[in-house]
Amino acid sequence: MSKIILSIFTILAVFTGCVAHEPPPPFGAVPTHDQIEWQKMEYYMFVHFGPNTFTDVEWGDGKENPKVFNPTRLDCRQWAATAKAAGMKAIIITAKHHDGFCLWPSKYSSHTVRESVWKDGKGDVLKELSDACREYGLKFGVYLSPWDQNHPQYGSPGYNQVFANTLEEVLGNYSTVFEQWFDGANGEGPDGKRQVYDWNLFHQTVFRNQPHAIIFSDVGPGCRWMGNERGVAGETNWSTMNIEGFAPGREAPATNILHEGEIGGKSWVPAETDVSIRPGWFYSPSTDNQVKSLDKLVDIYYTSIGRNSNLLLNVPPDRRGLIHPNDSARLMEFRQIIDGTFAVNLAIDATITADKTRGHSSKYMTKNLIDGNFDTYWATDDDILTAAIEIDFGKKQPFNRLMLQEYIPLGQRVKSFRVEYWDGNTWQMLDRQTTVGYKRILRFPTVMASKLMIHIETSLACPVLNGIGVYKAPEN
Repeated sequence: MSKIILSIFTILAVFTGCVAHEPPPPFGAVPTHDQIEWQKMEYYMFVHFGPNTFTDVEWGDGKENPKVFNPTRLDCRQWAATAKAAGMKAIIITAKHHDGFCLWPSKYSSHTVRESVWKDGKGDVLKELSDACREYGLKFGVYLSPWDQNHPQYGSPGYNQVFANTLEEVLGNYSTVFEQWFDGANGEGPDGKRQVYDWNLFHQTVFRNQPHAIIFSDVGPGCRWMGNERGVAGETNWSTMNIEGFAPGREAPATNILHEGEIGGKSWVPAETDVSIRPGWFYSPSTDNQVKSLDKLVDIYYTSIGRNSNLLLNVPPDRRGLIHPNDSARLMEFRQIIDGTFAVNLAIDATITADKTRGHSSKYMTKNLIDGNFDTYWATDDDILTAAIEIDFGKKQPFNRLMLQEYIPLGQRVKSFRVEYWDGNTWQMLDRQTTVGYKRILRFPTVMASKLMIHIETSLACPVLNGIGVYKAPEN
């Protein structure tokens, strides 16, 4: 009998051990593999370039003479080299803006580089840029505005197929496209009627040609507009949102929803923050001395990438077809500051403990928070929704940045957390915030402390974190 009882206990121990070692189940909406890889990019370049570059306007009307487009020294390799040196991972170009001008010789338009004097009408900016991106190891993306103030069919039912054909041309004849950028701009056509866009047709065309592309718009479906062009994502920022019944433009969700996402949203639509390095989107000689300051770019970094959003920074080429030295110099300064800030993670040499660990298993221990492996993580048991993680430096250290990352393949979970530091006698409040997501970075005045504590106060499901970083940024 004793042998039977011992066998039963052995079986139970093995069974409960297996259960404890099971990974947490996904919670709510979760990202696709392509969305995860997109989120890891974090930072890339927007390029607004076209007739507006030469006419000094932001929105052309489609009536401009295509011959105004005549860059004298166009060099897409210079753009790519600049983006690479700046630490960017890709370039997205305005292949067609609202004026309808195509930066490639489209057979579906008479308002293109073919009608310009640049290279005697034989040039193709998309080919040059896609080749340059490939050479420099950058991903390539395109913006095609469905609004077309030049095309005679705009405003009629037939235009949707014209635009789909235009998409097919771009997406099928150049490089792999990592992101297709749409907005919902919609003006009146020649007959005074607004175009009713066939978004299903447009999306089908994208995925047929580029099945792994992330589609950007107010409602994704791949990623969403943040709701402003200032470079500021919501302090609360959920990557989930309800998009059914909405569309880009006038039918988009309310701005506060774009800004913050929606807790419990049925779709995974992470945020992308787009902002220009200059006052406008297109180059203007009058803004050569109005490039955003280094401090402003650093602020934008923390209010975009630091708030669970990717950063799409517009850097418009000048009339030569080159990125202006004022812009490129500022980009290099910006990278130097960010690289310097995050060069040394003080948590790596610290002792990290948690009051709760999933199944008491080494598979989910706090060591996973600093191993640099995206796919290893710390977690609690399924029924544990609060926890505390202590970082003990062993001695007093100055620090002023904290980075947290959730393991987003299993969903976004943390709803609120607070941070405290040990002053030698008692725990002092440092900050209290809401969401984490793919990456959350907190800024605060430098403190000297031997310990740091992160309290997860509210989580929608058991918390799952795969990264922690503590840093000392240089101070002016």
